[in-house]
Amino acid sequence: MRTQRQVVDYSLRRRALLRELVAGRVGTYDLCDASPYLKNAARFHGEPTDQRCPICRSENLTHVHYIYGDELKQSAGQARTVAELSMLAMTLREFQVFVVEVCLGCDWNHLVEQYLLGRDGLTESEAEHEAAGGVAAAAAGANAQRRREAQR
Repeated sequence: MRTQRQVVDYSLRRRALLRELVAGRVGTYDLCDASPYLKNAARFHGEPTDQRCPICRSENLTHVHYIYGDELKQSAGQARTVAELSMLAMTLREFQVFVVEVCLGCDWNHLVEQYLLGRDGLTESEAEHEAAGGVAAAAAGANAQRRREAQR
């Protein structure tokens, strides 16, 4: 996404947890504890991936995007699809997105990354272009109409 910024990647933490599992210092029950709410969010709002689950290796992982921000009010904490995130990024000033990977087979879940989205991430010229996009199209149509009338 164009306005994505301040990205925090949790892949090192993920690898450390998997190493702990292989070493026997952590059990699968400690890592595979997805709540029913998270699993439902993965089913209905998640984005399927091509990655296999690192625990059961039988299911593909699903990414769930949770959003938080002051402008969201009652919508804060809800799971959204990537398409909805793009639309929200153009309408809201700033909000935070947390991406969680979930295995619906064995209940593995882990925070993959977090980042900020919103109009505040656009440069001034991009923001003007986005805002003027609809106005510019209307103005171009009006100018074309005037040229046609002037040629008559």
